[in-house]
Amino acid sequence: MNKTSTTNVTKLVTRLVEAKVETIKLGMDVHADNVVVSVQEDRSLPKRALRMSYEQVLMLVKGLVAAGIKVYSCYETGPCGYQLHRGIVATGATNYVVAARALSDGRKQKTDGLDAGTLVYHLDRYLGGYTKAFTVVRVPTPEEEQAKLQAHLRDQLKKSRHQWESRGRSLLLSQGYHVKGRWWAKLPWEALRPTLPEWLVAELTIMRAALLPIDAEEQKRRATLEKTAPKDLPKAVGALTWVLLAREICNWQRFKNRRQVSSYTGLCPGVEQSGTTKHDGSINRHGNPRVRALLIELVWRLTRWQPDYPPVRALVARVARGGARRKLAVAAARKLAVDLWRLATKQTTPEKLKLFVPVAL
Repeated sequence: MNKTSTTNVTKLVTRLVEAKVETIKLGMDVHADNVVVSVQEDRSLPKRALRMSYEQVLMLVKGLVAAGIKVYSCYETGPCGYQLHRGIVATGATNYVVAARALSDGRKQKTDGLDAGTLVYHLDRYLGGYTKAFTVVRVPTPEEEQAKLQAHLRDQLKKSRHQWESRGRSLLLSQGYHVKGRWWAKLPWEALRPTLPEWLVAELTIMRAALLPIDAEEQKRRATLEKTAPKDLPKAVGALTWVLLAREICNWQRFKNRRQVSSYTGLCPGVEQSGTTKHDGSINRHGNPRVRALLIELVWRLTRWQPDYPPVRALVARVARGGARRKLAVAAARKLAVDLWRLATKQTTPEKLKLFVPVAL
């Protein structure tokens, strides 16, 4: 599929305007340096997909909108982010960013053109009233996206620190030295270094040169994030956890009811039902994985520091073991998400939820 020239984009706009088309739908398969676009005119079948640059897509949409044609478009979430979405919306068109999913038709055939055609087909069904044709993703504002990415960098720094730390422990273990924890920190390193041969010290020194600045930046970013947290958080709901959750969710006000909150976490059980047979399966994971991990981690902390909190009482009492216990933790995390939403939106107080808030000294 050759890339479309700017002249051909202009000719396409002219043809559509002269044909007095009322509505144009665009299914877009977005890549780093180009976009494969499938065009549907009114209710006709989609045309052969075209490969365009980002600038040409915006030129096409802007020209159609200026001619009074209604333009609807969609593309899947991915590493290319939301810049194309914001550019399209700025022209006056309507664009949907949708959750990515397998678009093949079962024939084991997958091309950019087929993906774009499938997207415009789902878009047509969605605009026709079938809202389950795809899942529309809420696009964060530039400020919300920036705040979320700042939190992501802290996670990436922490992960890199753990990787280098593990490499050092692995090297030491291969030479018969079994160490635990932060071997590279000042005091542990001063105690460890005299016991090692010079060649091993030289190797670990290189690793420490990578570890120390990463750790310093992670600690600095963590302190910056924690400063933005409220002061009256319940015990065990740490400042960092609260901020990370808030930045992942972007805006607690976006949820209108508890079902929307639970659905966003992906902690709702899957269901398999046919006839009179119904089976609740594992969680659907149809949501934000970072939020899910933070909630599960928080639940286990609450079992220690907030044993009177109703959703974790069964975990504290140890009424189940193994897989059943993990299921209770998942159910508690789902309820916890709803309670945190209610707290963030001032619908309730920690006292009503039986969450203890330490008194500030």
